[in-house]
Amino acid sequence: MSGAMVVGSVMLYTRIPSLTKYYMSELKLELTKVITQMVPAKLDDVMPELPSATGPVIKNGLTAPF
Repeated sequence: MSGAMVVGSVMLYTRIPSLTKYYMSELKLELTKVITQMVPAKLDDVMPELPSATGPVIKNGLTAPF
């Protein structure tokens, strides 16, 4: 019985890095999907409307160096 526990513990211990890597990649994929879906909606809410017309040039007395 203790031999099986030792073998099982060793197998689990050696598989921890691959399991961690797998679950981290799955977590990154899910977070990327969620953020990709959230960002366009948030940007549309915050962005102001573009003006349809602009005003005249503002003269400030400065000249171009050219």
